[in-house]
Amino acid sequence: MAQLLCEVVTAERKVFEDDVTMVVAPGIEGQLGILPHHAPLMTALTYGELQIQREGQEDIFIAIGGGFMEVRPDRVTILAD
Repeated sequence: MAQLLCEVVTAERKVFEDDVTMVVAPGIEGQLGILPHHAPLMTALTYGELQIQREGQEDIFIAIGGGFMEVRPDRVTILAD
């Protein structure tokens, strides 16, 4: 199955970095589901729960207080508060 690199970074440190199968993020206009080969995107995030799905493992949930997300076909970078 296709994967993409996901990085979650705060002002203090890198919180998460791994290959994932899907990322669900709280966008300012609703939930955003990001899969591998997604079209490039830059968007603001609101407070909520970031869900990260990895193949064959339990989902990871990270609470965020807003931030920004950059999506490229092979990578998702989240700058979170």
